Amino acid sequence: MSSSAPDPDSGKRPQAGPRSACSGLMQPLSEWAQCPAGQYVLGWEQRIVDEMVDDVFGFHALQLGWPELAGLRANRMPHRWLAGAGADFGLAADLLIEPEDLPFPAQTLDLVVLAHVLEFAADPHQVLREVERVLVPEGRVVVLGFNPLSLWGARQRLMRPLGPYLPREGQFISPPRLKDWFKLLGMDAQRSRFGCYVPWVRSERWLERWAWMDRMGPRWWPFTGSVYAMSAVKHVRGMRLIGAAWKKPARAAIAPVPAASNSPVSFEVLGVHQTAREAPTFRHGEG
Repeated sequence: MSSSAPDPDSGKRPQAGPRSACSGLMQPLSEWAQCPAGQYVLGWEQRIVDEMVDDVFGFHALQLGWPELAGLRANRMPHRWLAGAGADFGLAADLLIEPEDLPFPAQTLDLVVLAHVLEFAADPHQVLREVERVLVPEGRVVVLGFNPLSLWGARQRLMRPLGPYLPREGQFISPPRLKDWFKLLGMDAQRSRFGCYVPWVRSERWLERWAWMDRMGPRWWPFTGSVYAMSAVKHVRGMRLIGAAWKKPARAAIAPVPAASNSPVSFEVLGVHQTAREAPTFRHGEG
């Protein structure tokens, strides 16, 4: 992190750092977003992100990647920034920064939205480490990505001679793998949503014809959606003070009292070393 990293509480926008080496990788995604399939994905992600960030509270929120997505519009934090890498974002971005080196002090952001950033970053592990560093305890991150375990993912891997269907530079990360990365950073993956179940078609007409798969997909093949949204929370292990284990004094046991009987009774159990006298016996005719 740069030594001149700004403080969000100062009210000033962080200054742009050096341009990222992966700045050119996001441009194909922006161009792909203009095609029918891109608009189809953008519509689903906008709806899901609105649901995921609506109930996240705090003061500072940051969206990294894909300026076409208004990832923070449903959030009500007073300070919200859209950041990107390189000049491809143009005037759409508030900040031009490197995802691998965020210009924020540690534990200053309450929410971070990564819109297809990890799959296009040169070092996705470092991006997540930076996100974990800048999040406050109990802060939240929302990750959007293409699912390699889907129809679109299979088309991208197995049918390369036909040309890429998704942006070709992307190194798509599966949801189970992303959960493992969260776990290594001490973050807890909480909610996952999958969508866009239609096959790899390029026209809006065919997208509408296959729309029934979006209705059936969540029920019959829920984890094979072509895109996913996953949220995780940063947990910080703390100490719990345990007070002294004061022992209550043991109460003296109450000794049993023998019932009345015609036989001699010993009172040793009561601490009296004495034997009860037998009841008087009367002979016939006496008295």
